[in-house]
Order: sequence, then structure tokens, then C-alpha cells
Amino acid sequence: MPDSRLPAPRTVQEAGLTAELVTQLALKILHYSGELSGAELAKRLGVVFSVIEPSLEFLKTQRHIEVTGGTIVGGSSYRYRITTEGRDTAITYLRDNQYVGAAPVPLAQYRTYMESISHINLQPVTRARVREAFAHLVLSDTVLDEIGPAINGGHSIFIYGPPGNGKTSIARTIRDLLAGDVAIPHAIEVEGSIIRVLDPINHEIRPQAEDDGLAVDMSSDRRWELCRRPVVFAGGEMTVESLDLNFDRRMGYYRAPLQMVANGGVLVVDDFGRQRAAPRDLLNRWMVPLEGGVDYLTLASGMKFELPFNLFIAFATNIKPSDLVDEAFLRRVQYKVFAENPSRESYIAIFERYCQERGIAFDRTLVTDLLDGYYRRHHFEMRACHPRDLINQALLLADYRGQPQVLTAELLHTACEGYFVKDE
Repeated sequence: MPDSRLPAPRTVQEAGLTAELVTQLALKILHYSGELSGAELAKRLGVVFSVIEPSLEFLKTQRHIEVTGGTIVGGSSYRYRITTEGRDTAITYLRDNQYVGAAPVPLAQYRTYMESISHINLQPVTRARVREAFAHLVLSDTVLDEIGPAINGGHSIFIYGPPGNGKTSIARTIRDLLAGDVAIPHAIEVEGSIIRVLDPINHEIRPQAEDDGLAVDMSSDRRWELCRRPVVFAGGEMTVESLDLNFDRRMGYYRAPLQMVANGGVLVVDDFGRQRAAPRDLLNRWMVPLEGGVDYLTLASGMKFELPFNLFIAFATNIKPSDLVDEAFLRRVQYKVFAENPSRESYIAIFERYCQERGIAFDRTLVTDLLDGYYRRHHFEMRACHPRDLINQALLLADYRGQPQVLTAELLHTACEGYFVKDE
């Protein structure tokens, strides 16, 4: 796949920014810092010094900053201090927009980059890779062989079935099969408006060599951060509004919607059908992006612009799909995976695996007696989550009683009594 690190622009024009925007950002940073060297200021803006040098010269002529020291090496070594006049001007800028940080990436550059990685999985997955990625789960070959082609096709996937059978875990693991990293901008600029994109909660930044003093490695564009492919979860709190730009009137800039945060990775719509918004409203919002690979967002001014819709969506639900969506939507989500109840042997295998994880002895007889006795007597269906939950409850009970951490038939029976709800 292409190198995810982008080359650093050398001029304001190459950066795709206006001199006015760079000037405002530089002055706002100096307002909070007081004094910085040219190299330090450029680093905070994520650009090389030559990009901000014209802005610093302009600020000097306006008496908004002054040079307090430096060497003959050049402007990057000079120390720049904000003046009283400069501080007043910075406060004026902050009243309109409180964004302070790396310079934004213009929409055109963001669009070009996302289109360059438009096929989300540039390294096709194989059966072996799928089985390796899902080795921590006990899944049937049928389920695994449905997941692989969906990822290779770059399409969305509908994971449905009874609760407790690992739908969320399946969706989360899909990210591990997406090849390579992705560059995420700190922010993008659209017609003078700034949209913050980088999210420390959802974006896992790859570590880079620390810069030391003036020896700043700016061969790559530091307005972007190299991140692991994002995986963003949206649960019951999801609304139609969360898929649109969120303008923070107090801060004066926008926050990116969920699908933009997840661009280049995976968006998991968990417990689909239980959101605050009606399923049909959410589905109508997804129709165009799923069909054409393009999303449309609108600024507060009413200006509408398009973005590449370059992500893998996993809808996970325990509600029957035909009760949630119509045929037209199911046609657009081309892959459906049924997270079935585990077989008897799969249940036992899950039980054994979790015993190993907890560091306790596994006794197959205890499990078969549990299935042939308690489950059969009360007509309970097996779920993939049951072994983990029952083992945890049994060990907590043993700890409460002051007993050793050893599974017994009595502990499991008592755990079942507190775990299951018996209709009779």
C-alpha cells in the first residue's frame, strides 16, 4: 500500500492554507506560550519553519511580536515573544475561534489522501489470516468464511443473532484484518471553518521518534498523525445528529461526526435498533454513503461539501433484521453473518479456554453435567458468553466463602441460580 506518511509542505501555498489563517494560529499559540523559538512554534503548528516565516515577519511589522534572542543560524533559532498589542489581537481571534494546535489540512488535500486509500483493505485477507485474527474466539468455519470475503470486498456487514454470541467481539476484530496504518489530520479546513478530526479516544497514534531541540525531523507532514486503523463504537446513544457536523459555538469550530472519525477504519453500530433515533431514520442517512462511497456534510452557513466515505461499517443486532430494515437497505449491506449459538463441543471449548485464561483447572465432566443437567432441565439455550460469566460468578462466590479458587459442581449450580432467569 502507499506510504501513509505524507511529505511536508515547504510553503504556505503547498500547505494549501491562507497566510491569514497561519498568522492567527501562530499568534494564538504565542498568546498561551508567551515566548517560543521559531522551530518550536513551527513544530506546534506541524509544519516546517519556511511555512510560518512570512507570518512571523508580518507580525513583527505589526508590532504584535518581537525577537528576544537567537543565533545567526536563521529565523528558526530566533525567539519570538508576543507583545501587549499582539496579545490584544490574539484575544480578538480567540473570541471567534478557540482552535489552537496543529495547522489544519485543507479539504482538497484530505479528500485526495482518503481517495488514495479508497479500497480500505489493500492487502486481501486469506483464510489463514482470518483464522489467526479470530483465534481468540470459538467460531464456526461458516461464520469465518463469511467475514473474510466481506472485508476483501470493502463492504459493510450485518452481524445478527441471539445476544451473548460475540457479535461485538467479531466486529471489533475486523479492524485487526485491515492492512497498514492510516494518516489522520488534527483538523481540516473548509472555506475558513475548522473541523477537529483527531480524537484521542478513538485514534491510536503510532509512536514516532522524539524531536530534540532544533533537530526536528519534518520530512513528513506533522499536521497528520500516523494511527492504527480506527475502530469507533456507536451504541444506544447514537442519533442522526451524531452523523452530522457538530458546531461548538463556545469554541468556534466543528467536531467531526462519527463516520469521519472512523474514516479509514471500522465503525461498529452496536445494538442496532436500540438507538435513540428510529432505525429507519439512521438507515436513510446511510443510504447514499453506502451506495456511492461519498458522504455529504453541511456547515452552519448552509454550505454543503462531500467527503470520501472510506470505512467499513459493521451493524450488530440481536433483533431480527427483517423487523428492522427493508429489502432495499439489506441489498446495500451485501454481507450478513449469523452469530449462531455455540454447538455443544464449541461451548465446552469456550469453557476450557476461559478456565485457562483464569488460571484454573478445567474439568470436562463438570461442563457436560452442567449441560445435561441444569441446561436440559430448564430448557436453556447455550450462549457463547455463558462460560465466562458462570466461571466468574462461581469464583467470586468461592472467594466470598473463603474457599479455594477451584470450580465445583455446587459452585456452578449456585452460580446458575443467580445468573439465569427461569420463566417457570
